[in-house]
Amino acid sequence: MSPTEYDRIVRRMVEAAGHASQSLGLGRVVGQIYAYLYFSRDARTLDDLTHALAISKGSASMCVRQLEQWGALEKIWVKGDRKDYYRAADAFGKIVKNIVLEIAGKRIQSSAALLEAVDQELARKNGNGRGGSTEEAFIAERVEHLRMFQKKAQGMWDSVILRMLLK
Repeated sequence: MSPTEYDRIVRRMVEAAGHASQSLGLGRVVGQIYAYLYFSRDARTLDDLTHALAISKGSASMCVRQLEQWGALEKIWVKGDRKDYYRAADAFGKIVKNIVLEIAGKRIQSSAALLEAVDQELARKNGNGRGGSTEEAFIAERVEHLRMFQKKAQGMWDSVILRMLLK
């Protein structure tokens, strides 16, 4: 395979990873960086990433930090060079587990906070001496249904069995 053919294949994989990560709500650049590093034989620097992917250094830096937190990248020390080098980890199960734990946990917590804020808003409106409109009653009923679902989701999330499966 010629270098040009290899480069074309890697570019396709980088773009596909970018689209996949974006569709999961992780951001396009996160997927592109991971795929670029995964298909790179040698460890790469932030400068390499910005040049190859045509992204800003700030964006590359933020995404690299996120990928490091998930265990998707490892920092490599290169003797005689002060720059940080990165290599993609291939422990896919561990990476996915870390992403799920962070993303799903945050979403469940934020939904609880939102529902609490809406409840307080409705209580404040109904506490003014008026009985509340039919629209407010409808919204309150829907919020209660969402709260019941959120509590079930939180219960599943906190389940010992799920935690054991994600280990």
